[in-house]
Formats: sequence, structure tokens, C-alpha cells
Amino acid sequence: RQHVPVELPEVSRDVFVFSEPADMTDHGDDEPSSSTGSPNGEGRVSEDKSLLHQKLAVRELIDTEVSYLHMLQLCASDIRSHLQQLPQGDLDVLFSNIDDIIKVNSRLLHDLQETASREEEQVQLIGNLFLEFQEDLEQVYKVYCANYEQALLLVETYRKEPELQQEIQSVIEAVLCDPDIWEEGPTSKYTKVEQLSLRERLARINTHTLSKKTTRLSQLLKQEAGLVSKTEDKEFDDLEERFHWVSLCVTELKNNVAAYLDNLEAFLRFRPQEYDLDIPGAPVVQYRYLARDLQLQAFPEFKQRLEGLVWQPLCSLTKTLAGPQNLIKKRLDKLLDFERVEEKLLEVGSMTYEEEMARHTYQALNSLLVAELPQFNQLAMQWLGQILCTFVTLQRDLAEQVLQRAEGTLAQLPHHHMAEPAFRKLVEDALGQAGHQLRSFQENFEKVLPPPTAQPLLPGAERQVQALLSKYGLGKLYQVTSNISGAGALDLTLPRGHIVALLQNKDTKGNSGRWLVDTGGHRGYVPAGKLELYRVVPSEEDLRGQTSPHENSRHLTPEPTPAPVPSVPTMTQVVAVYPFAARSSHEVSLQAGQRVTVLEAQDKKGNPEWSLVEVNGQRGYVPSSFLARAPSPAPWGWSLPS
Repeated sequence: RQHVPVELPEVSRDVFVFSEPADMTDHGDDEPSSSTGSPNGEGRVSEDKSLLHQKLAVRELIDTEVSYLHMLQLCASDIRSHLQQLPQGDLDVLFSNIDDIIKVNSRLLHDLQETASREEEQVQLIGNLFLEFQEDLEQVYKVYCANYEQALLLVETYRKEPELQQEIQSVIEAVLCDPDIWEEGPTSKYTKVEQLSLRERLARINTHTLSKKTTRLSQLLKQEAGLVSKTEDKEFDDLEERFHWVSLCVTELKNNVAAYLDNLEAFLRFRPQEYDLDIPGAPVVQYRYLARDLQLQAFPEFKQRLEGLVWQPLCSLTKTLAGPQNLIKKRLDKLLDFERVEEKLLEVGSMTYEEEMARHTYQALNSLLVAELPQFNQLAMQWLGQILCTFVTLQRDLAEQVLQRAEGTLAQLPHHHMAEPAFRKLVEDALGQAGHQLRSFQENFEKVLPPPTAQPLLPGAERQVQALLSKYGLGKLYQVTSNISGAGALDLTLPRGHIVALLQNKDTKGNSGRWLVDTGGHRGYVPAGKLELYRVVPSEEDLRGQTSPHENSRHLTPEPTPAPVPSVPTMTQVVAVYPFAARSSHEVSLQAGQRVTVLEAQDKKGNPEWSLVEVNGQRGYVPSSFLARAPSPAPWGWSLPS
């Protein structure tokens, strides 16, 4: 029944999985509806399930025929009329006898809709209709099927002309995207997940909708409080739990693949082979050649295949889960309506027509999910399994490709003749030696360059620190010892020297390595290892000597107790370990590694945490902990194992 094979969306008359029939739409959620009073007796209440399913199937048949005919008319009128740049002969092949098909299906639809007035005989009448239309349908579709292969061949020729193909596709997309086209077209409420803005959602609210949602909420609260019983359906609960597990697996895998692709992208941007490694010898040349080869071909090809064969199917699978998720959520609403009606039925013994329809809607929707969810869960798991197998296969192919490309290079390395155990030992020894050298370097560095015991405030931070101090007290204030780059959504990014207040010395999972802090404007987590208890540095008034000890009490903290700092003798040549930016005329700026002459190893009040120095002919105060004697050359160096 696909009448225009020029990249049009498929039109199927089959009942789509998880597409809700028209009788199951929740009219009350969108527009007010009125109650028609009580039905006659108990006959409607105890209606057989098979009869209900029969009614829903008939309505689905008619609605699908309406949608199908609407699509045919769209193809014949709007799309064909906008493709007049094609030869008439081509149009005749593409659209075949679509006008005859529309005439036959219009008559069929009209007669199908007429059967609705005779509900008791409707099924029999529909069967007779198809027998009556058998010859007409066979005649028009016989012509269409005979021309179908020729139409496909014509479409293939268009694909060889990109400009023409793009022009045709643009016409089709313009027609399909025209909102007026779909104003009179059939709609189904749950066949797709709508992305509505807050304004659009609010616009849909009316008094009837508000009343209905309030009633559902009341029913749910009464169940949670144990005032009324809750319907138990173990079969559906098991299916729903399995579906949510499938959804969780898909979501987790998608997140992991996304992170994998991000890391792969970062890896491809890092090209060490393009830099001078300052290591002589043929092995380095061979490594650079192999790395360049892999970076330009193997890894980009792997990334492209990963995106096409793993990432895109995962995204499609995620979208497929949206339909069942929407129906499961809708079932809960319908279940609350059903339970409320059942309570009324027990109390009063009767129900309104609207309440009866709500009852039947839940039963039909529940039956649909119970029937379809097992198959959907199974197919989703198979789909997920295929994606995982593809991912593993791509990894294996990459490993084989890398080994194949490396065979020639490995043969030229000095250790290619060694057995694997001996080579492993060689690598372990080399790594152990390098690790020992690194630890020795770290120990010497810590001895020569101790971390500062007090850091100056960042420019303009006095007011922020004062606010934190008044709110939390000095004992809760900490200073960032090195730059922090937040990786997670709740992590903070802070510069070195920033002052924060401690809120909690662990995160929500009990990890004591992440602390919750307040910056005075934001709250979030930071690594505990990059914080130290805040020690106040002298204020500018302290350096000027313009304030008395009694006036000092107005500043952030009292005069701190001098902390043990490395002794820096007067008139000594030292080196600036850290950069320092002067904040007043009484201070002088430093650059890391700059030679500095110490004039006085304390400030005017005898505080050894500040030193008076001379740098490039300028004099001023700098933190004493930012200075150190120049280290002597280490007695060891780096070397490659032979």
C-alpha cells in the first residue's frame, strides 16, 4: 500500500504495537465531558472481555483506514502537485493508479463508518463489506502491484542525480511539515511522546482536567495511608519490573558509550608522536611511525564504526522505550480511576456511562500491556544483546588491526627476540626503577619546596570571607591549596587561594574524600585533600603599621600565632617558589623561579610569615612561605633501560 516510493514514510494498515485505539484515549484529560446518567441494569457492567476487545478492534480498523486514506490523498493532491518539474510519464509511473485506489477506499471507509449505527451486527456487516469490495480492491491493487517494480527502478535513477533527489525530498518534507496538512488528519493520543513546553501544558488545564487529577491524587493518598485497598496485579508488576530493568540497562550502556566516545575523542586529539620526545634511538622513530599510522587510519575508522553500529542503535532503542513508558504511566492513572469506580460500584451498585468507559479503558489498556510487554521486553533484550556483541566485535577487530599494523614495527624493536616472561620482567624492572626515581624526586621536592602555611587572599575576596566568617565562624573556614576543576554536576571549580566554609565532611554516599562546602554564593563538593584550615595573613593596615592592636580586632581574625616556617636569613639570595601578585604599594609581585633578595625575614611586628624583599630594584612584602633556597642538583637522573 505504499503508493509513492520516493522516500515517503511507510503507511501500514497493521495495528502498531503500543498504539492505543481511539476508544482508549483519555478525553477527560484534554476537554470537558459530561455524564449521561446510569445505564440500564447490570448488562453493561458485566460485559464480556472478548466483546470489549472486538469493539476496540473494529474502532482501530476504522481509525487506521481513515489515516491510510488521508495519507493517500496527501500523496495524490499535495505531493504530486508539487512535483510538476518531473516528466508526466515519470509521475504516472510513480503514482500509478492512486486516484482509483482513493475512490475505492473512500467508498469502503464510508460503508465501514455506516456500520457503527448497527453495533450488534457490526462485525458481521464488516465481514460482508470486505467480501463485497473484494473484486474492486483486487482490481485496483493488481494494477498498482504490476507497476511497483518499475516505480522502484525510477526512484533508483533519481538517486543517481543528487540535485534532483534533493529537490524531490525537499518537496516531500515541505508538504509533510505543513501544519495545515494535518489539521483535519487523524490523531492518536499515545502513539508518540509529546514534548510540550510549560506554557502548552498549562494551556491544556481546565476545570474538568483539574478535578480528574485531584481525584486521582486523593485516591493515591488514601491507598498510601491504608484507608482503601490497592489492586494487586502480580503478572503486570513482574512485567513492569522487567521493563524497568531493561530501560535501566539501556540507559546505563548509553551513558557508558557516551563517556567512551568522549574519551576516544580526547585520545585522538592527543598526538605525542608529533612532538620531539628528546629520546634518541630507533625505537622512538618506529613508535612515532606506528602511532601516526594508527592515529590517522585505525582509530578514526574504529570511532566511525562505533558511532554507526553501537551509538546510533542505542539511541534508537532509547527512543523505542518511550512508548511503553508512556503507556505504563497512563495505566497507573487509569488504574486509579478504575479503583474509584469499583468502590462506588460496591457502595451504590451502579455507575454512570462515563465511569463505565473509564473502567473498560483500564481493562483494555491493562490487557494490551500484559499481552505486548513480554514480547517487547524480549525484543529489547535481543536488541541490547546485539549491540553489546557488536561493541565487543569492534574492540576485537581494532585489536587485530593494531597488531597487524604493528607486526613490521615490532620486528625492528631491540627486544622483539625476547620471550614473553623475560619481556614482562624487563618492563616491570624498568617501571620499578622509574617509580623509585619519581619517589626520590618527590621526597627531595617536598624537602626543598615546602607548601605555604598561609596564603594571601584573592583580590576582592575580603568581603566574601567576612560574610563566611560571620555566618560560620573561623573554625569552619578552609582555603583551597591548588586549583580545583569540578568534574560532576555538583562539583565546584575553584581557584587556588579561595576561601570556603565547611558544611559536611563527607558526601551523600559517606565518602570522606569529598566535602560539601559553601563559597558564599554556591554550594557543592570539593576534594578534601585540596583544603587546609584557613590561616589569616596580615592585612594592609598591619603592613603599613597604621593600626593599633586594639583596632586589629575589627579585621577578620585576631593576630595569628606564628606558624613554623622555613628560616630565611637576612640579605640572602633565594628563589620564589610560587607566583605572588601584589595587592598594595607595600607588597611586591613575584614570578615562580625568580631570584629574590631577602632584606628582613619578618614584618614590622616581628611576624615571620611575611618577609621584606627586593626584586628588580623594587622593595615590598611577600609571604615567607613562597620563598626557598635554590635546590642543589639531584645526584640522580633519568635514563632509559638498555
